[in-house]
Amino acid sequence: MNKRQLGSSDLYVSELGFGCMSLAPELGSENEKILKTALEQGINYFDTADLYGYGWNEEFVGTTLKEVRHDIILATKGGNEWNQSKDEWNWNPSKKYIKSAFKDSLKRLQTDYIDLYQLHGGTTDDPMDETIDAFEELVAEGHVRYYGISSIRPNTIKYYAEHSNIQSVMMQYSLLDRRPEELFPYLKEKNISVIARGPVAKGWLSEKSFIKNPEANYLNHNGSEIQQKVKKSKHFLHDKNITHAALQYVLSQQVVATATAGASSVKQLLENIETFNQSPITEEEIAHLSALFPAEIYETHRA
Repeated sequence: MNKRQLGSSDLYVSELGFGCMSLAPELGSENEKILKTALEQGINYFDTADLYGYGWNEEFVGTTLKEVRHDIILATKGGNEWNQSKDEWNWNPSKKYIKSAFKDSLKRLQTDYIDLYQLHGGTTDDPMDETIDAFEELVAEGHVRYYGISSIRPNTIKYYAEHSNIQSVMMQYSLLDRRPEELFPYLKEKNISVIARGPVAKGWLSEKSFIKNPEANYLNHNGSEIQQKVKKSKHFLHDKNITHAALQYVLSQQVVATATAGASSVKQLLENIETFNQSPITEEEIAHLSALFPAEIYETHRA
């Protein structure tokens, strides 16, 4: 699988990354099969967070990938603090908490460094300079190779792009959520990569859309509307299905380093990987998809 440089770093991540949030205790032995299949198929970027499963996710990923730790790009996130009963969390981007939470992540992941540590959210109301100091100290201490943020807010992204050394911004990005595209020229100019999460929009951009509730919504899109558009796409996609086209569309953006998709079964993972055995997306197909799934812009968090 092809790899792309993350920002200006020396990290080269697989074009398809694996979003570990899709792993869960109830999947049993399938969890390990999924991760090992991902490795076998050339995926080297694995993204988790301390928030997922109250830390279970980091623990499982750490245990399963321990033997190949130096062959992969391991990313995690912090900034969300669980309460004692673990029924809700509070946002805490303070320097003290970030550094404390990071140490806990290292233990769960059974490693002494993280390739990419990300702030798991944030607004311009945060003590952003203090948060940046925390990440810079972790880098200086040798525990973090590079850092980034996970945010969809234009004003927050621009502050970090101007005042920190972030290498990446994780953003929800797919044909059903093209709002990030307005920031792509700016991020490209800053040599900051996009890590695209949700590239198939929770399965709506797949054949599974036809078994989903047509009355359900994805952002501003009605389920029946999505199903109609997926059906229309068959007329111009020809040899590829909507899942493959959706992933290829996201990766057609040069600023995108990796499309990080989850999978709750080996079958689903292999379906995503099959994208790279298909003919490349054409300019004509991109134009058709852009017209079928028009872009919107963020209305808030701008100034």
